[in-house]
Amino acid sequence: MPDQKPKMVDFDAALHNENYDAEYLIPPVSPDDLFTLADRKCESLDGQWGFAIDPYENGMRKKWFNEITADDAGFPLPMDFDFDAWESIAVPACFNTQQKEFLFYEGMTWYTRRFYFVPDSEKPRVFMRFGGANYECRVWLNRKLIARHLGGSTPFAVEVTDYLQRENRLLVMVSNRRRPENVPALNTDWFNYGGLYRSVGLYRMPKSFIKDLFVRLVPDGEMNKIAVSVKVEGNARDCTVSIPGLGLDLALKLQDGEGECVVPASPELWSPESPKLYSVTARCEADVLSDEVGFKDFRAQAEKVLLNGKRIFLRGISMHEDSADVGKSLRAQDIEKSFAIAKELGCNFIRLAHYPHSDMAARIADRVGLLVWEEVPVYWTILFGNPATYQCAQNQLKELILRDRGRVSVCVWSVGNENPDNDERLEFMKGLIDTCRSLDDTRLVSAACLVNYKKLAMEDRLAEFVDIVGINEYYGWYRHNMEDLPRELANLDIGKPVMISEMGADALAGHHGSRDELFTEECQEYVYERQIEILSKFAFLCGLSPWILCDFRTPRRQNGFQRGWNLKGLVTADRNYKKKAFFTLQKFYHVKAKQSE
Repeated sequence: MPDQKPKMVDFDAALHNENYDAEYLIPPVSPDDLFTLADRKCESLDGQWGFAIDPYENGMRKKWFNEITADDAGFPLPMDFDFDAWESIAVPACFNTQQKEFLFYEGMTWYTRRFYFVPDSEKPRVFMRFGGANYECRVWLNRKLIARHLGGSTPFAVEVTDYLQRENRLLVMVSNRRRPENVPALNTDWFNYGGLYRSVGLYRMPKSFIKDLFVRLVPDGEMNKIAVSVKVEGNARDCTVSIPGLGLDLALKLQDGEGECVVPASPELWSPESPKLYSVTARCEADVLSDEVGFKDFRAQAEKVLLNGKRIFLRGISMHEDSADVGKSLRAQDIEKSFAIAKELGCNFIRLAHYPHSDMAARIADRVGLLVWEEVPVYWTILFGNPATYQCAQNQLKELILRDRGRVSVCVWSVGNENPDNDERLEFMKGLIDTCRSLDDTRLVSAACLVNYKKLAMEDRLAEFVDIVGINEYYGWYRHNMEDLPRELANLDIGKPVMISEMGADALAGHHGSRDELFTEECQEYVYERQIEILSKFAFLCGLSPWILCDFRTPRRQNGFQRGWNLKGLVTADRNYKKKAFFTLQKFYHVKAKQSE
């Protein structure tokens, strides 16, 4: 595409135009534009980028992306930007952690870099993929607006074949400004990290390529059949899929780019105790895609949860994607360390709250043997009656499921957390539940539902439509009377699995005192002791995911102990110190593990 010089901007008019953003509200990229990564070679664009904050949104008003630096007569203009002189910032990273003055910044930011590109005749199609940009992201390549995405924790991809040149300017606007119509909305209980905090890269593809590969155990309870689905971009008519470990070489005929087959097989089933994975390779014309997959059967039966036909108690812990030094931009070693601590705690299950975590998380969980609950940030009160808000939530859910449904560790899709029960919310959530089941029939669907604490009864209508009912309860902390907990549980008559999706108490690491003194390790330890004593008496509970593995940042928490941190972690934010309650829960989980042997 030729590099046409854009027309000069009327800067005075631009300053007084409060509708300057309208022409750039292109439709957001679709979840259907995503493709399975597997072992595809990425030409990474990570590293040092130019960076600037833009709280007055001057870059949009004055169209910085056009790079006009001289007037029509060729005289230089005193511009408010100079991409090549901007300070450098790392990608991927949360800009909040890069410099102290950026910590609480919310608003528009700009990232830019140059890169060179030489076409490949064997792989002529090129896609650019962003792993995560919080929250609204717009992408210009060589002055052309090519993508807009909403949602801070899910990936998006756009084809850039027709926009690439030998030397390229990439300019990305990312805004982490909270808005009431967003998902999540204005009010959360975690830190609003911003920027390009996950990797950015280019992927070269042949004309026809495998866009989606989904290999799973058929969820009929028999555990003796495998389903294989492929989706191909292009005009190919055939695709082959091989799983050498099972002696399978399958030929799939494609119709409208899609093919599926079901074949008998007896794989060794994946479990936390034995996380067996199989190599799978798909071929379609010149495209070859390889991945590691596992097979499990995870289902609800009355009040029980079964893994591979056997009842399992989900010994879990909740986790935020946050660390003291890099914020939300966790590296593989950070995730591995957190998972190792969870395994040391005795966990077979983790709840990744309250938004999609890095795609590395589920891949690592596949390998180390941890069942995973994943969720979208339909959190507290959002605009349930707003169609655009629903569309954004559904898009994020689709992007999450399409990204991770091939990961055997994932066992639950969660569609929301602690939302008030009203008609608009119920229809909103039912739509998301339907989306889960249409894209993936092998996982259970859940949500953290609300309890009527005056009646000590479950009156959340959403409980009727999910497979597992999550209950967040903080008896012993926010609700002092711990004796209400057994009364509440005794009143539950749901007829389906119930898990305690949150419970806990804050403790400042190293701060000691009596069990009745808030924010001491002894108080947190006592809350866990009493919770475990009570919860152990209710055999119908299918699991726990206490709040939370590690302390995390949140501006909501500003007393003399918290100082901007939620301290309910059993471990400090740097992952180096275990509080006393860690060992209380560890002891309980080791007992539960022995009981299941």
